[in-house]
Amino acid sequence: MKQIFRSKAAFVLGWIWVVFAAVMAADLIIRFNGAPSVVAGAVLAVLTALIYITSLRPATVLREDGVLVRNPFRDTFLPWTAIDDIRVSHAIQIEHGDGKIVRCWTPQASARERASATRRGTAPPRRGRFTADPTPTKAEQAALDAVAGRTHADFVAQQLTERMETAKRRAALTDPAPTEPPTPASPGPSPASPSRSWP
Repeated sequence: MKQIFRSKAAFVLGWIWVVFAAVMAADLIIRFNGAPSVVAGAVLAVLTALIYITSLRPATVLREDGVLVRNPFRDTFLPWTAIDDIRVSHAIQIEHGDGKIVRCWTPQASARERASATRRGTAPPRRGRFTADPTPTKAEQAALDAVAGRTHADFVAQQLTERMETAKRRAALTDPAPTEPPTPASPGPSPASPSRSWP
């Protein structure tokens, strides 16, 4: 199953800019007045290209055979079995090969988002003797504890880790480790040739 993860805010703002740029381009064509319109059109085109590269293009695509990391200027595809480790700091880092690391442009976890996620997993303090807020049950509190401090980047990293582990287990079952061929027995000493006495 194919899954695409990206920054929702950047994606929405990018499309808002594309609509705005289309309207402005139509206005420049209708009210064309020579060199000023050409310069304004060039500036609009450059800004639209930058918005596309930084907001609409980046994505982390989970496929059946691996993960496609689509960064602003480079695409990197990694098979699941080639991934060694997945970590999250402010961005998702995928380690592969001999210590090589691929950083995902999106999604990212800012300090503000992580603090907000931590607050979501903490029950609000009770004020006063009586309160209208019901006390969460054990199951609800366990769910709050499970998502405490988890950002969108953490969730995507978990999906990546699960896909990687599943693919490696499947590969281990279908491709067992080859057994070493038996070493041939060393030949024994050759029988001694009969001695012959001369008269």
